[in-house]
Amino acid sequence: METGRRTRSAQREGMTSKVEPARAAVVFLFDVDNTLLDNDRVIVDLRRYLAQELGDERALHYFEIFESLRTQLGYADYLGALQAYRIRYPRDPHVLAVSSFLVNYPFANRLFPGSLDVLEHAGRFGPTVILSDGDVVFQPRKVERSGLFEAVGRRVLIYIHKEHELEDVERRFPAEHYVLVDDKLRILTAVKQRWGRRLTTVLPRQGHYATGPDLQQYPRPDLTIERIGQLLDYDLPELLTAAEPHSTS
Repeated sequence: METGRRTRSAQREGMTSKVEPARAAVVFLFDVDNTLLDNDRVIVDLRRYLAQELGDERALHYFEIFESLRTQLGYADYLGALQAYRIRYPRDPHVLAVSSFLVNYPFANRLFPGSLDVLEHAGRFGPTVILSDGDVVFQPRKVERSGLFEAVGRRVLIYIHKEHELEDVERRFPAEHYVLVDDKLRILTAVKQRWGRRLTTVLPRQGHYATGPDLQQYPRPDLTIERIGQLLDYDLPELLTAAEPHSTS
């Protein structure tokens, strides 16, 4: 009898674990760097700190490694660049101080004005989700220390290349419609090609991508705003209808 009860209990638990998440009417997907958080300012602070701790020449070497890794990986890998720097300069005692600076950086101070208000505003219409690229240590740390982790109810997805993981996004957060807010027009275009009219693309013209070549290379997004806080001026019907063909012509 006891064995039978245990078997039935295990079967029920197995069935429960396979229940698909409820399908929402709309899900909001927010990028982090230069969308909700001023990552360019973080880099400025890091450059200043590296010059102070390592000297100008070695600080330059770090950022050469950093940019090389960013080109190779497709995302910013601060700690990976620091590890590569350490291999080049194994006896530099300042590496540990730089590591501490990065891990303990006050990211909450670098949120763009209105970021948390926008997440709260969007959350009235549907679930809000962080959808970011990045490494497995520093990017989650950034999301947590900035306050974004709790602001989205701990719904955080961090991939190597998020535009290649849309099937997983849909599985975890199924929805009739998505709103993607991202500072990279390349990413918005790639996701739009996959989801079509089920997606509203929103481009906040913030950070170094705001005036880059992507603006001429890719189609216009459904909605362009100058700063993230402007999303407070849009209600759900406006965001949904922005994805209609006439809005992108």
